[in-house]
Amino acid sequence: MANTPIDPDLRPRSAGELIKGNLLIMLSTIFFGVNIPVAKLLIPEWMSSVDLTLFRLGGGCILMWLASLFVKTERISRHDYLRIFLGGALGLFCFMYLFNMSLRYGDPIDISIIMTFPPVFVILIGILFQHRRATLLEIGGVIVAFAGAVIVIASNHGNGHGSDRLLGDLLAFASTLCYAFYLVILERPMQTYRPVSMLRWVFLMSCIPALFLLPSLPHAAIFHSTSWLPWACITFVLLCPTFLSYFLINPAEKLIGSELVSMYQYFLPVVATIASVIMKVATIRWFQIVAMLLIIAGMVMTELAKRRQRLRSGSCKP
Repeated sequence: MANTPIDPDLRPRSAGELIKGNLLIMLSTIFFGVNIPVAKLLIPEWMSSVDLTLFRLGGGCILMWLASLFVKTERISRHDYLRIFLGGALGLFCFMYLFNMSLRYGDPIDISIIMTFPPVFVILIGILFQHRRATLLEIGGVIVAFAGAVIVIASNHGNGHGSDRLLGDLLAFASTLCYAFYLVILERPMQTYRPVSMLRWVFLMSCIPALFLLPSLPHAAIFHSTSWLPWACITFVLLCPTFLSYFLINPAEKLIGSELVSMYQYFLPVVATIASVIMKVATIRWFQIVAMLLIIAGMVMTELAKRRQRLRSGSCKP
C-alpha cells in the first residue's frame, strides 16, 4: 500500500519550529493590529482616505518590486494573470480603499473587530458560488460571529456620532468582503508562487485603478506639515503592515501550518484595542468586549469544523 501524504497542518514539529513560527506570525499580527490606530491618526488630519490608499498601494508596489531584485522569483504562468489582475485591481484596491474610508468615519476598535470577518465571508462565498457543503458547526460559527457584528453595529445608534460610526462599520464590512474575494480569487496562485513573485504583480495591478485617485495626492496636508509624526506613521504603515508582514506570514505557515497561522487573526482586535487606547484614538466599551468574544468564538467554531473535515478526509484515504 502506498504511503499516505501527511497533511502539512498535522505533521509533527520541533519546539524550535513552533517557537520561531509563532514569533513570526505574532509579529505580523502586531503590525496589522497597530496599523489600524496609526492609520486613524493620519486620517483625516494629515491625509485623506484616498491619499493613504495611494501611499499604501504605490509604496507597496515599489517595495515589492525592489525586493524582487534581491530574492528568487518565478515566472507567472499566462493563465494566472487574469486572477492576479482581478485580485489586485478589484480585491486589493477595493479592500484598501474601503478600509481607509471606514477609518475616516468609524471607531478603530469596532473596525478591528469587523476585520476578523474574511474567513466567514470565504465560507459564505464557497457555499453560494462554489457549491461547497457547510457543516452544522460551520453554520453555527457564522451565526455566532454575525451576532457579534450586530452588537457592534446596533450599539452605535445611541451616541451623537451614530450615523458616522454606522457608515464606518458598513464600509469596514464591505472591505472585509473584498478581502475575502481577494483570498478566493488568488487561492491557487498563493499556493503556487513565492510571495514576492505574486505580490509584486498584485500590487502593480492594484495601482491601475488607483491612478484615477492620483490628482488629489499633491493637496495632502502631510506635504505641508513640519511635524515628524505623520512621516513616522506613514513609514510604519508602508514598511510593516504593507510590506514586512507578508514576508513573515509565508515562513510562519511553513513552520507551524496554515491552521495555527489563521488562528492569530483573532488576536488582531486585541492588539488594535490596546494600541488604540495607548494612542488615545479610542476608548474600550463593554459591548465591544462582548462582540469581540462572540466573533472569536464563531471563528473558532468554523476552524474546528474545518479541522474535523481534514481529519475525516485524511482517515478515509487508502
